[in-house]
Amino acid sequence: MMATPITSPFDHGATEITGRLLQETLVDLVDLSLVAKQAHWNLVGKQFRDVHLHLDELVDLAREHADNTAERAAAIGVSPDGRSRTVGRDTGLPEYPQGYVSDAETVLTVSRTVDTAVERLRPRIDQVGKADPLTEDLLIELGRELEKARWMWQAQAAGFRSES
Repeated sequence: MMATPITSPFDHGATEITGRLLQETLVDLVDLSLVAKQAHWNLVGKQFRDVHLHLDELVDLAREHADNTAERAAAIGVSPDGRSRTVGRDTGLPEYPQGYVSDAETVLTVSRTVDTAVERLRPRIDQVGKADPLTEDLLIELGRELEKARWMWQAQAAGFRSES
């Protein structure tokens, strides 16, 4: 393995903390995009089109922020790792069910997954602020976007809960 050709703008301790938190966030974002794509491909039900399009929005959000997160890690001299083996081993998001999933169950499951992503991100924001305010800002923006997505998925899930 090659020694890093990119040097960090801060000391080793801050680089280590920031790099770890960025890596954890990257893994969750890559997994979130994969969960949303899996749901997108296996969705069935009367709300197919609306939920299908909503899943595309979630994929776009997760991929955009995964790229920003990985590029921030690289910029501070930490090699990001988004390989499938790493994501599968390190993700903290719940596993999505296999096979076709109804629109109602998809919305409820994805809503819980986004909720978990938000819960996992908030402590990272607190931890990284002491080490690197620029990364803190990046994670705060991600948090705003994820919490907006969380609200929208929960609002959609409420409609399915009221039907039962």
